[in-house]
Amino acid sequence: MKTSSLLLLLMALSGAAQTPKPLVPSWAAQWIDVPGVSPYDYGVYHFRRTFELEKKPEHFVIYVSGDNRYQLFANGKRVSWGPARGDLKHWRYETVDIAPQLRSGKNVLAAVVWNDGRYRAVAQITNQTGFVLQAERPEDAAVNTSRGWKCVQDKAYSPQPIPEDQATGYHAMAANEHVDATLYPWGWEQPDFDDSAWVPAHELSHGAPRDAQDGPNRWMLVPSAIPLEEQAPERLKAVREATGLQVPASFLSGQGALQVPPHTKGVMLLDQSFLTTAYPELIVSGGKGAAVELHYAETLYIQKGGHGQPAIKGNRNEVAGRHFYGPWDTFVADGGSHRLYRPLYWRTYRYIQLHIETQNEPLTLEDLRGVFTAYPFNRHGEFETSDAAENQELQRILSTGWRTARLCAHETYMDCPFYEQLQYAGDTRIQAMVSLYMTGDARLMKNAIALLNSSRTAEGATYSRAPSYLQQYIPPFSLWWIGMVHDYWMYVDDPQFVKEMLPGVRAVLEFYGRYQKPHGSLEHMPWWNFVDWVKQWPGGVPPANADGSSSTALDLQLTMAYRWAADLERALGKRALGDEDASSADQLKQAVLAADWDAGRGLFADQPEHRTYSQQVNTLAVLAGVVSGEQGRGVMEKTISDQTLAQSSIYFRAYTNGALRKVGLGDKYLDMLSPWHDMLQQGLTTWAEWDGPDARSDCHAWGASPNYELIRTVAGIESMTAGFRSVRVAPNLGKLHEVNARMPHPAGEIRVSLKEQNGKLSADVDLPNGATGEFDWKGAKRGLREGKNHLELTATKP
Repeated sequence: MKTSSLLLLLMALSGAAQTPKPLVPSWAAQWIDVPGVSPYDYGVYHFRRTFELEKKPEHFVIYVSGDNRYQLFANGKRVSWGPARGDLKHWRYETVDIAPQLRSGKNVLAAVVWNDGRYRAVAQITNQTGFVLQAERPEDAAVNTSRGWKCVQDKAYSPQPIPEDQATGYHAMAANEHVDATLYPWGWEQPDFDDSAWVPAHELSHGAPRDAQDGPNRWMLVPSAIPLEEQAPERLKAVREATGLQVPASFLSGQGALQVPPHTKGVMLLDQSFLTTAYPELIVSGGKGAAVELHYAETLYIQKGGHGQPAIKGNRNEVAGRHFYGPWDTFVADGGSHRLYRPLYWRTYRYIQLHIETQNEPLTLEDLRGVFTAYPFNRHGEFETSDAAENQELQRILSTGWRTARLCAHETYMDCPFYEQLQYAGDTRIQAMVSLYMTGDARLMKNAIALLNSSRTAEGATYSRAPSYLQQYIPPFSLWWIGMVHDYWMYVDDPQFVKEMLPGVRAVLEFYGRYQKPHGSLEHMPWWNFVDWVKQWPGGVPPANADGSSSTALDLQLTMAYRWAADLERALGKRALGDEDASSADQLKQAVLAADWDAGRGLFADQPEHRTYSQQVNTLAVLAGVVSGEQGRGVMEKTISDQTLAQSSIYFRAYTNGALRKVGLGDKYLDMLSPWHDMLQQGLTTWAEWDGPDARSDCHAWGASPNYELIRTVAGIESMTAGFRSVRVAPNLGKLHEVNARMPHPAGEIRVSLKEQNGKLSADVDLPNGATGEFDWKGAKRGLREGKNHLELTATKP
C-alpha cells in the first residue's frame, strides 16, 4: 500500500476527514435566488460571477452550498456538486480549492441550482431555493454571493414524474426531467458566454454557521464531513433489441454515430450488463424538434404485478418477451450541433430503453455513455481460498456484494438506489460493517449515525430513516442505531464522537422504558415495528400476543440495546447508568426465559402465547445472550434445521449467521450462502431486497453481509476491544483448507493466512503497530503481538 493511501485509510478509520473541514465562523456572503420567481416551486436556475485575477493563485478555497441542489463550474469545469444531504439544522456546505481551474485575467464562476418543489425526493429536506458561496480569504470576497452575481431562470426544464402504470413499487424519488433544448442557454457555464441579458441576483439573507447567536434563516450551515462522490466514465455494453433503427456496431463504443432519418419512430434496448448508478450523457446534432426519451430499469419483467398479483422478474439477463417499466427523461432537440444532455441528478439502471421520434430533420446520435458516480470508497478488504472452484464462486459473491454496497452509498447510505434512496437504520448498520471491513473508511458511517441522531423527536426515538421530510418511525431501527454506535466504538478510534452520541442513546432507551411492563417486557409499541420481511408476518412485523404486547423479537432487541448502552456508559459516560442498563438487560433476559422459552421444542416462541416460531427470534435470543454454550448451540442447530420456522430473509441472515458464529457453529457459514448463489444464477449483478422472483428492488445492500462475514466468520478477524486496539482471530474454515484474508485497521492493516490439515492449523497473523490480540481455534488459544505471528495449533475440541 502506498504511503499516501495508508495515510488516507488511517484518517478515515480515525473518523477524520480527507481534508480539513473548517466551520466558517462568519459568513459575509448572501444567500441568493432569482428575483420574481416562486422560492418553493419547481425550478432550475443559473448564476454567474465574473472576476479578475492578477495572477493564477496557488490556492483559492471556497465554501459553497445550495437548496435543493447545485453544481458549480469554474471557467467551464465542474468543480463541486451537492450539497451533501442533511437537515436544516445541519445544512452542509462543500469546501473546494478551485485554484487549478483559475487563471490570470478574467475568470467566471457559474452554478446551476434547482428546486424539485413538490416533486422532490423524500430524502430531500428544503427551506427554499437558494445559493451561497464564500471565499475563504477576505481578499477574495469579490466572488461572495451577492447582487454582484447575475442570474436567470432556465425554462427548458419541467418535471416528469413517473406515471402510475410505470411504477413497480413504492417510489420515493424526485421527478425525472423534460428538457426543451430550444429554451436552454447553451454555454452558460463557459467564460465567453454573453450574460448581459441576465439580471442581478436577489439577496435573501447572509449565510450563518450552525452556532450563530441569531440565525437569519433556517439554513444552519455546517461543513460536509464526506468527500465529493467519485465520477468515472463507463460505457453501455450491448444493443439487445432495436426497432425502426439501424444501430452501427461502433455506436456504443463511441466510435460511430447513429443516424435517424426524418419522420422516424424507433426504439432500442441497451444493456449496461450490470446495474449502475450514473449520469447518462447523450450527445446529438440536428433533428430540430426530435424527442429522445431515456427510460431506465433495473431489469425487465415477466409480469408487472398489481391487483393481487406479484411482480415476476425471472433471469435478469433475459429480455425476449419481457416488459419494460420505469421512469424516463425526455430531451427535445433544438437542431444545434454537439448538444450534450446530462440529467441534473444521477440515474440507476442496468437497461436503458431509448425512444426516438424525429420531425422534419434527421437526428444524429453521436454518443450515449455513462458517468458512474458513488461515494469514493477504495476497497482494501480481501478474502481468498486455495480451492479454485470455491474461490471463483466466493469472489463472485464478494464482487457482487461490493457493487451492491457501492451503489447504495452516495451522500448517505441508502436502502436502494432505484426506488427510495433513503438511509434506513436497519439497512445502514449492515452497510457500515461492509464499509469497515472492505475499506476502513468510517466517514459515511459517522455521517449516518449523526443524521439519524439528529432525527430524534421529543419522544426520544429516531426516525426510521434520515434525512427524510416525511416522518416514519420503526422503533426497532432506533435500537439498531444504538448497535451502530457500538459498532463504531469498537472498530473506529474516535471516542469523542461516540461520547457525543450518548444523550441520543439514553433518549432512545428512555422512550422504550415508557412501554416496559414491571417485569421488563414491552407493551404494544406504537408505529411500524418492522423486524424482517417474512411472508407470514404482515408488513414484516412479528406476531405478538393477541393484545399486541410482548413481542419476543422486540424484547430481545431491547435486551441487546441495553447491553450495548451499558458498554458505552461504563467506558465513556456514567458508570451508574451503565450498571442500570446492564440490570435492565438482565431483567429482560429473565422475562424472556420465563415467558417465551418452549422447553418441549427447545426454541423460543415469537410471543408468550407460543403460537408461532421463527429463525429471527431464536437468532436474537442467542445474540442477546439469553442462551449460550451448549444450550445456545442446540437452539441454533434447530433454528437452521427446522423448516417450519419463519425463515430469515437475506437481510436478517446477517444476524442468523452471526448467531451461528457466537455459539461455535461458524463452520456452517459457507453452507448458508444458498440465497446468494441462487441470485447469481438468476443473473443478478447486485443483491435483491429479498430472495425470490418477486423482489421489488434489485439492489439492497442489507444483503451484502458476506463481504464482512467471510472475513469475520471464516477468516475469524474481529475487534475485541474499543477502537480495535486488540484483535480477535477465531477462524471457522468449514470445508476450506487454506484461506488468506486482510482487512483495514485504525493503525494499518491486518493480514491472516491459514492452512488446516488433519486437525492441525498453521496460521500467520500480521498485526499493525500497537495492536495485540488473541487467536482462538477449536479450543486452542494463543496470544498475538504486533507485527508477524506464526502459530501451529492442534484442535482441542470439535
